[in-house]
Amino acid sequence: MHFALTDDQREIKQTARALLAERCSAARVAEHADGRGHDSQLWDELVGLGWPALGVPEEHGGLGLGVVEAMCLADELGGALASVPYLGTAAAALLIRGAGSADQKRAWLPRLANGEVLGTFGMARDGQGELVPEGTRADLIVLVEKGRAKLLTPATAKVEPVDTIDRTRRYAKVTGEGESLPDDAALPAARVSVLVAAEMVGLCQRTLDMTVAYVKDRRQFERPVGAFQAVAHRCADMLVDVEAARSLVYGAAWAADVAPGTLARSAALAMAYVGDAARRVTSSAVQAHGGIGFTWESGLHWWLRRAQLDAVLVGAPGHHRQRVADAFTGDVS
Repeated sequence: MHFALTDDQREIKQTARALLAERCSAARVAEHADGRGHDSQLWDELVGLGWPALGVPEEHGGLGLGVVEAMCLADELGGALASVPYLGTAAAALLIRGAGSADQKRAWLPRLANGEVLGTFGMARDGQGELVPEGTRADLIVLVEKGRAKLLTPATAKVEPVDTIDRTRRYAKVTGEGESLPDDAALPAARVSVLVAAEMVGLCQRTLDMTVAYVKDRRQFERPVGAFQAVAHRCADMLVDVEAARSLVYGAAWAADVAPGTLARSAALAMAYVGDAARRVTSSAVQAHGGIGFTWESGLHWWLRRAQLDAVLVGAPGHHRQRVADAFTGDVS
C-alpha cells in the first residue's frame, strides 16, 4: 500500500512545525515544566487556528476532518513538547463523537471544538482512571474501561493529582460514577491510541534530529563523534525505529478513517511497537550526547520522561502485543 499525506494534511504539519519552532524552544519547555503550567497563550493560538475542531463533525461546530489530520498535529506537538491540552481535548472529542448519544454530542462537541471546554481521557481499571493527562485542569473527563466509556466533570469526579517523572504534564487519578456513553467505545478508544502513538513518533523524530545535529558538531580526536562506528550505528538504529514507528502510525490513522474494520489490529500494532521504540530512541539520544546528555541543562530528559509516560498511557506495549495476538484469533474487544 502506498500512503502519502494530502496537500491539506501537509499544510497542517508545516504550519504547526513553523509555529512551534517559534513558540516551543527547549528553554520554554523547561520553563513550563518547572512551573507545571500549560502555555495558555499558545493554546489560544491553536484554538484560533481551529485545531481543536479538526476531528469534530461540522454539524457540531467542527471542521469534520479525520484522524489523519489530528495525527499530523499530534506528531508535531509531541516533537515540540508543547504545553497545551490538545491531546486530551482531541481524545475526548473522538470518544464522544464515536460513542456518545445525540444529546451528549450536542452538549459537548461544540464546546470542545471552540476551546471553551478542556477535555481529557483515561484508561480505567475497576472504575478508576489511574493516569489521566491534565486531569487536574480538565473540564470534561472521559474514562474508558473494557470498551465502555463514561463522562465525568470536576463536580461529579474525585480527582487526585499524581506525581510522575513527566513534569511537562499534570496527571491525575480520577474516580466517579459519571454519565455513560451509550455506544461501544472500543473503536473510538483505538482512534485515541493512534494520537498517543503519533505524539511518540514526534518525540522520537525530535530527539533523533537533536542527536544527529549534536554528533555532527561535537568533535573528539579531530573528527566528529558521529564518524565513530558505535555512534553512527546507534543513530542508524534510532532512524530505523523512527521510520518503522511512523509507518505503523500512519497505517493506523489511515485505517481509522478509511478501513475501520482493521483499526483495532492496526492501532494495537502501532502502540505495541511505538511504546518500546520511543523509550529506545529517547534513551539512545541521551547516550549519544555523552556526558552532557545526562545533565539537567541538556533538556533531553524532558523528551525521555514524556516517552516513558506516553508508552503506558493507553496500556503498556505488552498489553497491545496481546491485543495483536487476539486480533489474529478474532478475539479483540
